[in-house]
Amino acid sequence: MATEQRCFPADLHLFTPNGARLNRLLRMSRRDVLMGGMGAALAGATGAAAATSDDADIAAFMAVSQRLTDRDTLDIRIGHALFAGIVHATPTRRDQVSRLHDLMTKNSFASAHDLAKAAEQADPGFKDVIHDIMTGWYRGLADHKVVVYRSALMFDITKDAVYPKTYAAGGPFYWTQTPPEVAVPTGEPALSPSTFVVEPT
Repeated sequence: MATEQRCFPADLHLFTPNGARLNRLLRMSRRDVLMGGMGAALAGATGAAAATSDDADIAAFMAVSQRLTDRDTLDIRIGHALFAGIVHATPTRRDQVSRLHDLMTKNSFASAHDLAKAAEQADPGFKDVIHDIMTGWYRGLADHKVVVYRSALMFDITKDAVYPKTYAAGGPFYWTQTPPEVAVPTGEPALSPSTFVVEPT
C-alpha cells in the first residue's frame, strides 16, 4: 500500500509567525533602495576623499623623510607604520609634517643639515617633528612602540661592522676579528642642543 505523501506549498515559510516577520523585513520599498544607494555613494565619496588625504600625507612624510635621511629611497611600508605611530602619539604632527614639506618644496635644500637648520629657524616646533621622524627611521620607534627592528637605519649605517642584537651575520667567531676602521665624523649638528633623556633599559 502506497504511503500517502503530503505536498507542502512552496511558500509555507510565509505562513509561520517567524516567516511572516522575515518576509516583512526582506521586502524593500523603492524608497529603501534609493536611500540605501545614496548612503553607499556618500560613504564611498567620503572614503575616497579620506584615502586621497591619507595618500597626500604619506607622500609628504616620505619626501621629508628622504631629505632628512639623505636617501634616495625608503621603504613605503615602514613609512606608513611610522607615520601612523607618530600621528597617533601626537595628532598635531600630521599638520606639522605637511607644513615642513611645504617649507622643503618652496626652497632648494642640498642636504638634511640645511633643511633641519632652516626648519628650526622658521618654526622652533619643527625641531620636535624632525626628532620624531629621525627616531622613527633610525631607531624604528614610534608612539613608544617598536615599529621595525632589523630594518631600522641605525643598523644599516653600521652593517659593515656591527650587527643587530640576536643577529649573527658574520659567520662563526666573527667577533674575534678586528673591526674595520671607521672615519671620524666631521659634520656639525644642524639643530640646537636638546635635553638629554636617560631611557630605561
